[in-house]
Amino acid sequence: MFLEEMGLDFVVRPKSVDEVYPEHLQGHEISDYLAELKAVPFKTELNENEIVLTSDTVVWYNGASLAKASTKEEAFSMLRTLSGDWHQVITSVCFTTKANQKTVNETTEVKFMDFTDEEINFYIENCHPFDKAGAYGIQEWIGMVGISEIRGSYTNVVGLPTHLVYKTLMDMVS
Repeated sequence: MFLEEMGLDFVVRPKSVDEVYPEHLQGHEISDYLAELKAVPFKTELNENEIVLTSDTVVWYNGASLAKASTKEEAFSMLRTLSGDWHQVITSVCFTTKANQKTVNETTEVKFMDFTDEEINFYIENCHPFDKAGAYGIQEWIGMVGISEIRGSYTNVVGLPTHLVYKTLMDMVS
């Protein structure tokens, strides 16, 4: 886990939230909104010295968000669409205290190689990418063999821009 590797003390307290956002939102507005929405259940139970981190990641391609695929067909369609082209991975992190809230976001550009249908099917069958934005995880097989170029933070694409989280936390506690 990134926070542990960063040497931070933390406790994981999952809460369920219906991840629905207004249709007019674009790019980082979507991930900002969802990261802030995920913080709502914590607001009434925070102590003075606590900071809650909530986040959301969006894969943005040609003016549209590619959410989590719920079927093999949806995953295949998303990966076929991204194949051979650039897309953006946008992660927003919301820092909530008893008194304040701050949301930051990071955008990384990723280019996939051209995938064959067999490669896409292999990935879906072996890695089951149904819980990931854009139907892929860069830390899995597809990222190892299929990323031809990346501009920006690798950890952002995994789901947490660690450099930005660290900087924001240090600014908040100093």
